[in-house]
Amino acid sequence: MLFEQDLLELAVSLAHAAGDMALAGRKQGLQNIVTKSTATDMVTEFDKACEVLITDGIRRARPSDGIVGEEGARQESASGITWHIDPIDGTTNFFFDLPTWAVSIAAVDHDGSLVGVVYIPALNETFTAIRHQGAFLNGQPISVRKNPLLSDALVCTGFSYSAQKRVVQAQRIPIIIEQVRDLRRFGAAAIDLCFVACGRFDAYFEENLMSWDLAAGQLIATEAGAIVTDFSGNTVHPSEVLASQPHIHHELSALILRASK
Repeated sequence: MLFEQDLLELAVSLAHAAGDMALAGRKQGLQNIVTKSTATDMVTEFDKACEVLITDGIRRARPSDGIVGEEGARQESASGITWHIDPIDGTTNFFFDLPTWAVSIAAVDHDGSLVGVVYIPALNETFTAIRHQGAFLNGQPISVRKNPLLSDALVCTGFSYSAQKRVVQAQRIPIIIEQVRDLRRFGAAAIDLCFVACGRFDAYFEENLMSWDLAAGQLIATEAGAIVTDFSGNTVHPSEVLASQPHIHHELSALILRASK
């Protein structure tokens, strides 16, 4: 337990340092913005600076650990622990000065995510979890919403950076929105998963994520009582994620599959 707590404290410290640096920098204005997979898939100077800050901190504290970072950081693990880092999840929100962007850090072992931290600087909210020890928001325990009705469920989703894929994904919406309370699209997977964990959303689903999008938020949602699977209810993988409170999971899974045909 002390080992896991040490990992959590390291992750929280680095997430806060990186997130606070990015928040201060955003208030002063952005200077260096480039794109990756599409013209809307942006990277700012703070995505890169935050990843350097986090990876340097990990290497100093735990030089034998592996690292997988969104902005290219890679290091093989000699310890059995690999850190999955999204220095700014929700870069588009960050660019437009919306508050829903986060620093996401997870320590992963051979059984999956062991420790997860998602820090939302603009909201001053830190979501944390250690495997089998519950989930927390600013140190207070959290749990999923207890709602048995799909018709009363607030559901969040996400869309691809590719315009063509967004068109296909959007074709599901008329079928799904008729059966739920409403839909939301916040644009940051780690935050969406944490908002399921604390009951702000009943469910979240998305495709084509990466390990750094999922590793911390999945653990936090699971520890808060969510079921996290692929759309069919099988083992979750970054390419297909459905996280929901237990009462509606089976029914929502079936609805998403029906809407995807």
